[in-house]
Amino acid sequence: MGSPTPPEKALLFTGTLFSNEDYYTKARQSLERIFGEIVMETPAIRWEFSAYYKDELGEPIYRRFIFFKNLMEQENLSTIKLTTNEIEKSLSSDGKRNINLDPGYMTPAKIVLASTKDYSHRIYLKDGIYAEVTLIFKKGQFIPHINTYKDYQDEKYLRIFMMARRLLGILRP
Repeated sequence: MGSPTPPEKALLFTGTLFSNEDYYTKARQSLERIFGEIVMETPAIRWEFSAYYKDELGEPIYRRFIFFKNLMEQENLSTIKLTTNEIEKSLSSDGKRNINLDPGYMTPAKIVLASTKDYSHRIYLKDGIYAEVTLIFKKGQFIPHINTYKDYQDEKYLRIFMMARRLLGILRP
């Protein structure tokens, strides 16, 4: 029988979806105030993987990832997701979000996303929040699961996560 060991600290990131850069800027300021210094931020990448957010966010939709310098305790993912939901709500208009914020974390072995939606591959954390392993790191690359979102399988995104993984290696003690 093995002994429980504390999990390693992880690299916190937030995936954002938006059509109006002003809302992105406001969300970014809130995220930085709450989670600390931003260590890496991607340029806006046109997001054309689904029409799901079009009515809510408008068009065209862009994706940006924000990675934070302060490594996080993995057990805090549900609280972080609730916080990003509050930021979304504070930036909403007429009951519609103007930005979508999807927090997650990276360890050397995987990328985990938080969600408010249950599904077969998600594990309940607490407070109505679920987690899913979206990408695993194997043989020098990130590999998607059967339920991994299409955009997270895109080569541009995989390159971003490889850069972030190298960054994690620098930030870890």
